[in-house]
Amino acid sequence: MIEVKNIRKSFQGREVLKGIDTTFMPGQTNLIIGQSGSGKTVMLKSIVGIHDVDSGSILFNGLEVSKMKFNERQKLRQEIGMVFQGGALFDSITVADNIRFPMDMFTKLSRKEKQIQVDRCIEMVELKDAHDLFPSEISGGMQKRVAIARAISLGPKYLFCDEPNSGLDPMTSIVIDKLIQRITYDLKITTVINTHDMNSVMEIGEKILFLHQGEKCWEGNSSEILNVDNEELNRFVFASDILKKVKEVESRG
Repeated sequence: MIEVKNIRKSFQGREVLKGIDTTFMPGQTNLIIGQSGSGKTVMLKSIVGIHDVDSGSILFNGLEVSKMKFNERQKLRQEIGMVFQGGALFDSITVADNIRFPMDMFTKLSRKEKQIQVDRCIEMVELKDAHDLFPSEISGGMQKRVAIARAISLGPKYLFCDEPNSGLDPMTSIVIDKLIQRITYDLKITTVINTHDMNSVMEIGEKILFLHQGEKCWEGNSSEILNVDNEELNRFVFASDILKKVKEVESRG
């Protein structure tokens, strides 16, 4: 579980996060949504620890990050998996080596133990026979699968995904969404996804946090989001003509 309590963050005098409170539970897909400039990326990076917040607190399973000792922070970093926008794979090494990289950096596992874990992760993301291929030799969707496999290679308790569907076609995006959701269930991890993709919101939005101009504007789930009396949220959600038509049909029904 991740608890966010009244966090604030400013850059050069401009407040980007304005006292946000929320909780992300394990075993479900937690989404942060909002327009560009809403603060969702800054919030994700603040929770991960890339940015230090100006005030407020962030707790991982009841432990406040700002009060952790150095060794506790190091341990926490190894419990966090990150799927970067665009995948951020190493082009010069194979799929298997990309997935093995965190284990080479942070563990003392034997070569055989690492290979067993690589095989397990490749199986989980359904990338059979891709071990010896390079990122340039596989599709964008497969590259995202490799990025997910690398992110879970250390057996994380927390998984963060920054726009995991960026650059993918709608069908592949749904496949990646469902993959992340299944891994979340199977590993019982706390997954936080930063996205602007309404397909993702409707497919896997078990907990949705909507940010507007750095503030928490709404919180709920995908079954509620189409029927909320919130002007800013509706402007974001119904920017799509398809969802506008869904709303019209529901209002007539």
